Amino acid sequence: MFKTVLACALVAAVYGAALQPVPIVSQTGDVRPDGSFEWSYQSGDGSAQQQSGQLKQIGKEAGEAVQGSASWTDPEGGQHQLTYVADENGYQPQSADIPVPPPIPQAILRALEWIAAHPQPQSK
Repeated sequence: MFKTVLACALVAAVYGAALQPVPIVSQTGDVRPDGSFEWSYQSGDGSAQQQSGQLKQIGKEAGEAVQGSASWTDPEGGQHQLTYVADENGYQPQSADIPVPPPIPQAILRALEWIAAHPQPQSK
């Protein structure tokens, strides 16, 4: 029992030391009457994020177009940057950290083109 309590105390001490609060160095925010907005912050560990958006007419519907970015340093010291747009075309992130899939093999591309050009008749 004592060993379990000691192990839990040790784990709590290690995690407690690693989870120190990170101060916010700067922060801004503005929401305007027309529905547009902006906000940003930068923290004491160098991470930062910003976003802005505005209402947008999309056909007969009203929507919102948003763009922003985030940057941070991982525990190993690597720098990371992410930018994004979210609008009627969906969420579109850009970052060197996003994996890129390999190209589709030519044989599969040809098969997909053939399937699209020769649809199967619908059975009833």
